[in-house]
Amino acid sequence: MHLDVLDYLAAAGAGGAAGAINALAGGGTLVSFSTLVGLGVPPVTANVTNTVSLVPGYLTGAWAQRDDLRLRLRQAWGLAVAAFAGGLCGSVLLITIPAHAFRVVVPYLILLACAMLLAQDWLRERVRPSSRQERAPASGIDGTGNGPDGPTVTSVPGTAAEASRAEAGRVQAPTRPGHFGPVLLISVFGAAVYGGFFGAGLGIMLLAVLGLLTTQPLLQVNALKQALSFVINVVAAVFFAISGHVAWELVPVMAVAAMAGAVLGTRLVRIISPAVLRVVVVLVGVAVAIAFWVG
Repeated sequence: MHLDVLDYLAAAGAGGAAGAINALAGGGTLVSFSTLVGLGVPPVTANVTNTVSLVPGYLTGAWAQRDDLRLRLRQAWGLAVAAFAGGLCGSVLLITIPAHAFRVVVPYLILLACAMLLAQDWLRERVRPSSRQERAPASGIDGTGNGPDGPTVTSVPGTAAEASRAEAGRVQAPTRPGHFGPVLLISVFGAAVYGGFFGAGLGIMLLAVLGLLTTQPLLQVNALKQALSFVINVVAAVFFAISGHVAWELVPVMAVAAMAGAVLGTRLVRIISPAVLRVVVVLVGVAVAIAFWVG
């Protein structure tokens, strides 16, 4: 496979965009995967290379949101085990099935993830009617930080913002923690199998699962999604590294760009509307699925 300077620049740009979008809401891997396929990389090799390249970006994103993750760290260990096991199963499945079968199922997997993301709020309101009140401390009543009586100031427990509010004598009550039960563990395992098999859209699926089955505020859900994505991708990357399917010449440029993008994404996560970002990611996903069918 011959790549020129412009190809490497395109791969770096895709890695940076993927790192930023993954840190914000998930789905950025759709961008980098489709870019690699557009550069002429075979689909299975593109998927494997994508997974290995974006591991540093997931690590950077998870570390940058460690304060939000620390609040649920003890409860998250069970989810991490489920993510580890599922990621390994999915990566083994990818290497063992025929390449043409992978290409056939890819657009359907992408559309499934997009549908889950698009319907997340609608499903949450029906599965958990009180979720609107539970989400209020994370993003305000209307997603802009405004309550029914005007602008409100919110904070995440354990952060510097809450400490300053405590000194002012007006700390809000912490949001009730979500219950990590068997249904959530099984769901995370299933999402991890998907992530190990096809990394594109993993963040979308994890956000949908965690958003539906936990009562945590958005920032903590996003931090947990980052950590679980890192676990899944590390397991898959280690397996892929010894499989002989990685295009190693692309890994360094994409990995560095993904780390830079993740840093940018974690800075933007508090100011960019999740609803707008979901629509953008879904549009990208649909376009990639159509490209697979047409191509």
